[in-house]
Amino acid sequence: MHGSINDAGAPLTLEHISRCFGDTLALDDVSLSIAPGEIVCLVGQSGCGKSSLLRIISGVDTADSGRILLNGTEIAGANSFVEPEDRNIGFMFQDYALFPHLTVEENVAFGLKRLSRREASARAVEVIARIGIQALSDRYPHTLSGGEQQRVALARALAPKPVILLMDEPFSNLDRGLRERVREETISTLRALGTTAILVTHDPEEALSVGDRVVLMQEGRVVQVGTGYDIYDHPNSLYAAEFLCPCNRVEGIYRDGRVETVLGTFPARLNLPEGGKAFACIRPQALCLSGPNEGLPALVVNRSFLGEIEQLLVGIEGVADLLRLRTTSRIDVKPGESIHLTIDEGGVLIFAAE
Repeated sequence: MHGSINDAGAPLTLEHISRCFGDTLALDDVSLSIAPGEIVCLVGQSGCGKSSLLRIISGVDTADSGRILLNGTEIAGANSFVEPEDRNIGFMFQDYALFPHLTVEENVAFGLKRLSRREASARAVEVIARIGIQALSDRYPHTLSGGEQQRVALARALAPKPVILLMDEPFSNLDRGLRERVREETISTLRALGTTAILVTHDPEEALSVGDRVVLMQEGRVVQVGTGYDIYDHPNSLYAAEFLCPCNRVEGIYRDGRVETVLGTFPARLNLPEGGKAFACIRPQALCLSGPNEGLPALVVNRSFLGEIEQLLVGIEGVADLLRLRTTSRIDVKPGESIHLTIDEGGVLIFAAE
């Protein structure tokens, strides 16, 4: 699958990028174009090729085939390779990689080798002010909190005015509350500056909330590209559906435009023969508590309070796996109690058995 937009004027274009490590195909024919000012999230399971792709874009690693264009100029291909330091690509590492012996201002100015010392200092001061970390200018990295170090790393990456900024799990080392705040501040800064960026994450919620487009990867391939709403509401595969939301998977049989399961019959638009196997992927919020004599009888096995939501694990006769129910309502039930459930068809996704 290609994640293409109109390539004219695209800051970054990837064409048929492939990379093998021994017998492992880390990247398989990846094509993607990034629009000016666009923030794109690469997301997928560990080992799917996200970080490998970032390393190839930055020039730290090379592809076995394919080419990369930056502002329409080829920087990597069969007969070309521009060194990483000459690509004008910014990179934010997971561990920030700040120089411990340099002050914040010196760290931010470090990559500005093509400017005079005076110009580099002025640019560093400008970016530090833009990020809002002026009070940290004379401090050293070991005196900074995790959130402060992340902001310094962002300032350093933006100081050279890169064509594109690559971010590899930049918020994963922060505590949850701080992670959300720093992430929001970072994305707000990038949007205000019109910075084009690619963010790698393993967290589907982060990808859905941050990216103008989300690029979902599986085993080195791009399997779906779209807005967060697009790929969440219309996942094109069982993998996509289950990665983006912890679905309840139930096997069924396709007959006359519907899939029959032990939990009910659901409409389906599938290119399957009559009697073909399919899966109903039921999202946790599609399971709803009903009256005592309505819907499906179920047994509560576990109840978890997750703050904003309540989660029940329930067993239903004829279904091998426990089903996950999530709701924002308070539920007055205990493990071992019987309940009844209905299923909202709007939260049921149907896929052919793979």
